[in-house]
Amino acid sequence: MSSPEIASLSWGQMKVKGCSTVYKDCKVWPGGSRTWDWRETGTNHSPGVQPADLEEVVKKGAKTVVIGRGMSEALQVPPSTVDYLKKNGIDVRVLQTEKAVEEYNALAAQGVRVGGVFHSTC
Repeated sequence: MSSPEIASLSWGQMKVKGCSTVYKDCKVWPGGSRTWDWRETGTNHSPGVQPADLEEVVKKGAKTVVIGRGMSEALQVPPSTVDYLKKNGIDVRVLQTEKAVEEYNALAAQGVRVGGVFHSTC
């Protein structure tokens, strides 16, 4: 399965190619996507993205994970989260969301088994 292209991004809205849902925050992986609901893991801007937010993306086969920290990079990514990915042999990229989407789409276009979590507001 290939990683789906992120078709569009604007403040508070993301669309993934092949999916009719408009996401505020989303998770993508080889073969799919869904809403990233922070309430599932108790995620907040600080301390930020937790390993639990990424487990699904890793289990669905991503070998590279891109984390979009928001348009103004308000979403934190603690070292423990990066360490979790690296310990699982996953390459990780942490970027401002617009740059993260560009990186994700470039990797997906190259056939990389890439996944990610993206915050589309602050």
